[in-house]
Amino acid sequence: MQIIDKILGPLETRTILLICPTTFESILIDPSFYSHHYFAPILEEKNFLLKKVYLTHSHYDHIVDIAKFHQMGIDIFVHLLDSQNVIAPGSDGLRALKAIEGVSNPKFFKEGDVIRFGQIKGVVLETPGHSPGSCCFYFPDHHVLISGDTLFKGGIGRLDLPTAEPDKMGVSLDKIKKLPKNTIIYPGHGPKTTIQEEL
Repeated sequence: MQIIDKILGPLETRTILLICPTTFESILIDPSFYSHHYFAPILEEKNFLLKKVYLTHSHYDHIVDIAKFHQMGIDIFVHLLDSQNVIAPGSDGLRALKAIEGVSNPKFFKEGDVIRFGQIKGVVLETPGHSPGSCCFYFPDHHVLISGDTLFKGGIGRLDLPTAEPDKMGVSLDKIKKLPKNTIIYPGHGPKTTIQEEL
């Protein structure tokens, strides 16, 4: 699996493109500020076929460019419990730095759903706490976890936001802790890390 990640925008949010090197099918995770401007030329130049956009959660800095990718004919996938903020950005009570166009018909995933593109397979892990529908995406064959804002290097996602569920974060972290220690974590912000270093 090829990984192209880029820290973007004023909140330094990570957008990630995952590519199957055999079929060139790809998925994009958390399209932040300027992500369409950055990744669309890469998709065209490299002939990567973007299949889906996945959201670890729906806070505004992770969904800024969802409409731009949706207008390309790409389905936007999010957990049901975070979907309202995809449909009507700002409904979670967070004040965005810019107006964000929503998507009226997102698709949903849940715990255990398989993420497939080309010959690559991952799995959805529900990890509520930072938001009700926060999820991580785990790719066991590649020892990679996309953790969104659940777990960072040296910290966890904020639990003081309007829709946060602090009482659920401990269970979510315990779930992540069970993954192999050599798993590389790509968080929503900040440097990469590993399960060994954090938990």
